[in-house]
Amino acid sequence: MDQSVAIQETLGKEENCIVVSFEPRMVSKIFIYTHRRMAITADDVSLEDIIPITLDFAVVEGNFLLILNIQSLAKVFDLALSIFPLTFTLSTKVSSHHDVATNMCHCWVDKFNVMCVASFAPQMSLHIIKIGGGGISFDLRAFTYQSISSREERDDLVRSSSHTTSNKAQILAMPQFGLRDNLIRCELLKSEDSYTYLENFRFFLGTYNVNGQTPKESLRPWLSCTPEPPDIYCLGFQELDLSKEAFFFSDTPKELEWMKAVFEALHEEANYALVKLIRLVGIMLIFYVKKEHAEFISDVEAETVGTGIMGRMGNKGAVAIRFRFHNSDICVVNSHLAAHVEEYERRNQDFKDICSRLQFRQLDPTQPPLTILKHNVVLWIGDLNYRISDLDVDKVKDLIAKNDFETLHSYDQLKRQIDVEAVFVGFKEGEIDFQPTYKYDTGSDKWDTSEKCRIPAWCDRILWKGKNIQQEHYKSHMDVRTSDHKPVSSLLVIGVNRVNPDAYKKTFEEIVRNIDKMENECIPSLSLSKREFHFKDVKFMQHHAETLNLFNDGQVPCQFEFIQKPNESTYSKPWLTANPPKGFIAQGASMDVDLEVFVNRSMAPDLNCGKQEIEDILVLHLERGKDYFISVTGNYLPSCYGTSIYSLCHMKEPIQDMPKETLLDYCKHLKTDNY
Repeated sequence: MDQSVAIQETLGKEENCIVVSFEPRMVSKIFIYTHRRMAITADDVSLEDIIPITLDFAVVEGNFLLILNIQSLAKVFDLALSIFPLTFTLSTKVSSHHDVATNMCHCWVDKFNVMCVASFAPQMSLHIIKIGGGGISFDLRAFTYQSISSREERDDLVRSSSHTTSNKAQILAMPQFGLRDNLIRCELLKSEDSYTYLENFRFFLGTYNVNGQTPKESLRPWLSCTPEPPDIYCLGFQELDLSKEAFFFSDTPKELEWMKAVFEALHEEANYALVKLIRLVGIMLIFYVKKEHAEFISDVEAETVGTGIMGRMGNKGAVAIRFRFHNSDICVVNSHLAAHVEEYERRNQDFKDICSRLQFRQLDPTQPPLTILKHNVVLWIGDLNYRISDLDVDKVKDLIAKNDFETLHSYDQLKRQIDVEAVFVGFKEGEIDFQPTYKYDTGSDKWDTSEKCRIPAWCDRILWKGKNIQQEHYKSHMDVRTSDHKPVSSLLVIGVNRVNPDAYKKTFEEIVRNIDKMENECIPSLSLSKREFHFKDVKFMQHHAETLNLFNDGQVPCQFEFIQKPNESTYSKPWLTANPPKGFIAQGASMDVDLEVFVNRSMAPDLNCGKQEIEDILVLHLERGKDYFISVTGNYLPSCYGTSIYSLCHMKEPIQDMPKETLLDYCKHLKTDNY
């Protein structure tokens, strides 16, 4: 998520910025911020330090070469960075009619959680935002400074779409954290009911087709129509800008104008923070939350899909925001479907295309993308463009005049398509007891008086899918006359899963205990017939053997192997052999391993003179299990075999009668190192 909105709340009135243009300039300084979680408000970020940048940091046209002063950064981060000259290359792509560098590049350093903003003079800013796994991403964007009169208005600034890491539990679910953590997470999901409880929150949903107009009146009759302030606002706009520039360049000044109008009309009895804004040409979705709930919002992701010209352009389509609120996954969709009375099947197809093509990436790259319908709660708003069929305009207006909305609703295309399960299967819509929201003469409450004299219709709709949802109101707002549509609102009371910390701790500990028990039961185990072996009177070229019996007393089959000890090339001394050195034992079965001692000509010299002894320790290793240590000892009977003739000629008594110390000293004096 773009954290700049929260940062801007920490700045002065003359230090605000919006993304509008690009011009390469020299960087002047880097501001280092820390953030305790997803930064939404000023309380979530704090300025730690400012690093002046001079010759070590420059921006050049073309591909942008950024060279950071490693010593300065290392000092700030208190790190010993072992990276050779830290160089980042950012490629340029065309966005709108300006050249804006928006590609990310990463530098992997370690163990800090910082967010930086580099100040350019005067029209560029570099965001350095920490992402999961110790990564730093550098996002080069163009900014121009603009004075906004109050801090409240700074909440209107746009947040661009990006992926947001939610919490440690989800990070642990990533593949590199291993099977055990994945297993714990899966068990926690299965036991969710034991540590969560439902708490109701008030969601205000609104949709308004503004017909390319600028805001000419207050939106309070629409957005502040509830006695109590909602906890969350999700507001969808369509036809925000009908100009060619908006279509081809996806750039419009009306975005900021309508955002300002929205913020000024939010309920006065609560303070709200902008969490996300997403726009596709003229389709815009804004997500506000009460500031006290901001810390419980995570996993914010936004996507768009076009279904217009050639089935891909953004004149029709949808934008969507998905997020996790406490322990519930919620998706909000704002769509503008195909127009004209006869095109209801095209609208049905638009809906299906949006559901299949709009996908949200997940934190775990091994998991498939999330689609709209894979959320606990789906809220769908927008100009769905379904019309009234099989009635002429006079009959429709007559039914409206009689307030006979029930009869009129029976001719509604959306109701008919839902009834035959052609579209919005599983979704619910509240009872419609307000007159159609389309089409009026702009600035009035009069029905369309143009030559087309369009039949009134409920084009603007709000539907939902999910459990524990109750609708408190569903209505249009006739007092708002800027457009040829009327805005519609719905207040939904949604039961959201909240976590009980004590119950969660108890459930977590129980899951860990059960996994530990399961792991212990699955750990291979052997019982050994003996751990110490002594070979008596070992002689030259004589085979000696004893049997080690291995019995699998565990709950699973096991695989064993004698492994080498540190700094040794083989698992045993050259005179000792385990036969077989490795093997597989089924549960409840046993196997004999012969420990064989055999001294040949190459080993005898050192044993004869006492340089070596019959003494070794074998390490028996179980795959996924523990190691067993087996002691092997014995005594070797020295002999003339393997002893040099030169040494034997100087001995005055039989070699077997000579004490070991005397023999070793004697051999040294006679320089019997080579035999």
